[in-house]
Amino acid sequence: MNSPAGRWVRTLEGYRAFHPNPLPPPIEWTPTLAVALADASNLVGKLAGEGRRLPNPHILIRPFVRREAVFSSRIEGTQSTLGELLASEAGAAVERSPEDLREVGNYVVALEYGIKRLKTLPLSLRLVRELHRKLMTGVRGHDATPGEFRRTQNWIGPPGVTLAQATYVPPPPDSLLDHLSAWEKFLHDRMLPPLVHAALAHYQFEAIHPFLDGNGRVGRLLITLELCERQVLPAPFLYLSAFFDATRADYYSGLRGISENGDWSRWLQYFLNGVARQAEDALSRAERAHKLLASWRQKLAGDAHAKVALQIIDLLGANPFITPRGAQKRLGIAYNTIMRAIGQLEKQGIIKEVTGARRARVYCATKLLQIFEEAAWTKPANQF
Repeated sequence: MNSPAGRWVRTLEGYRAFHPNPLPPPIEWTPTLAVALADASNLVGKLAGEGRRLPNPHILIRPFVRREAVFSSRIEGTQSTLGELLASEAGAAVERSPEDLREVGNYVVALEYGIKRLKTLPLSLRLVRELHRKLMTGVRGHDATPGEFRRTQNWIGPPGVTLAQATYVPPPPDSLLDHLSAWEKFLHDRMLPPLVHAALAHYQFEAIHPFLDGNGRVGRLLITLELCERQVLPAPFLYLSAFFDATRADYYSGLRGISENGDWSRWLQYFLNGVARQAEDALSRAERAHKLLASWRQKLAGDAHAKVALQIIDLLGANPFITPRGAQKRLGIAYNTIMRAIGQLEKQGIIKEVTGARRARVYCATKLLQIFEEAAWTKPANQF
């Protein structure tokens, strides 16, 4: 059985593998799909504009990146929370397993690496391999040849299933490079709207499944990198993993619908709806976070001795958790001066000590953390 999106080929070993057709596919531009694209494009444009107007957009990029890392890793079964990741990075001890934190941390490293790498290297198979190496080194699945495309057959399905029982089998390794070369060629296609292009490229990457492990995380990471490379956004503010996590059944159903029935329209509508909702979500969080930071600066504006406290507020914008030693190291200021500034911030109700310990104290701007940690968007009933 073939699909308009590709061919199901039975191998000599007896299992069926899917060979996706090269992109782009024919797209039926229904009024519903056109409206979804217009809505998503409008909201992404607002997010981009707001990002350019924010006084210090770089401050908020860090927690946004980490929020994406948490949700993308959660889809793969990792249970770390954003608060745990931020607290750990600030130097606090957390109960979460080091393996889980390392997996999420690797996603942060890979994404930040990708953003910097785009200045010298376009989206390409080479960059994809580099990202995979950053993502998979030293974590579960690290034995799955980080940075190398697979040389054996992989498949998708419940734990313990065989190839013959698999839910989905991607192209065999002997045809992998042909599919990847066609996908890389499509990456440089500029004929489609960027959001549509990103949706198609994401499906195709997941259909090819070029690595033994980590394909989902790399594929989601590439969405953000493409939007930055195409200058759709001035900085990595928009992430879809929270949307995919909240709508997992629709996400996987949409991907399957293409492979089985060539249902591109349903996938594009789902993807564009996710872009629109996450753009709204990012706008709301960024605006509220900057308003809160501005109110804290205003509280200290009349205090001639608040220079260091104001510098710590900037650090809180990047990570609501802080330790005295961490602030001392970041700012290069004497420990006693840091402690006086922390006392000022505590008095104003901006931060509070969260460990209850006498030593190795950790402070948190809980109101700011709540903005970043609050529940992701979930779909209303009958949305799709």
